[in-house]
Amino acid sequence: MKRARTLWTLLILCMVTVLLAGCAAKEPTWESFEGALNEKSFPVPKEANSPDRTTTNTAMDYVRYSLPGLKENDNIPEPYSEAIQAWGWDELPVKNTASSHVFQKDQLIVHLTIHDGYFIIMVPKDKKAGVKSLNSQ
Repeated sequence: MKRARTLWTLLILCMVTVLLAGCAAKEPTWESFEGALNEKSFPVPKEANSPDRTTTNTAMDYVRYSLPGLKENDNIPEPYSEAIQAWGWDELPVKNTASSHVFQKDQLIVHLTIHDGYFIIMVPKDKKAGVKSLNSQ
């Protein structure tokens, strides 16, 4: 009887340990990317989740992606920066900070802001006006 109770306790303890290990927050691997919801030619890590897409902003098409491990005060993670460049995007030197970046590809503009645990991709709704305003600075 004691032996059976010990085995059941050990089995339950092992199951709880496996469940907790599987549910723990994982760091992004930065291995695979897909197009953003608001601009298919801009890469987004496949591990990123997009819980909301705001359509109330009249000037920008805005998508928020959650991705554990991001820090607002850090630069873009190197693998993500390399993927953005590999997809043909160039970073513009327009008042970029560690958390806010502007990228251009042909006549397209994308704003990327990084926050703690999530990032936002914004695309001007009037893409021509966005390029014109950046060129006039």
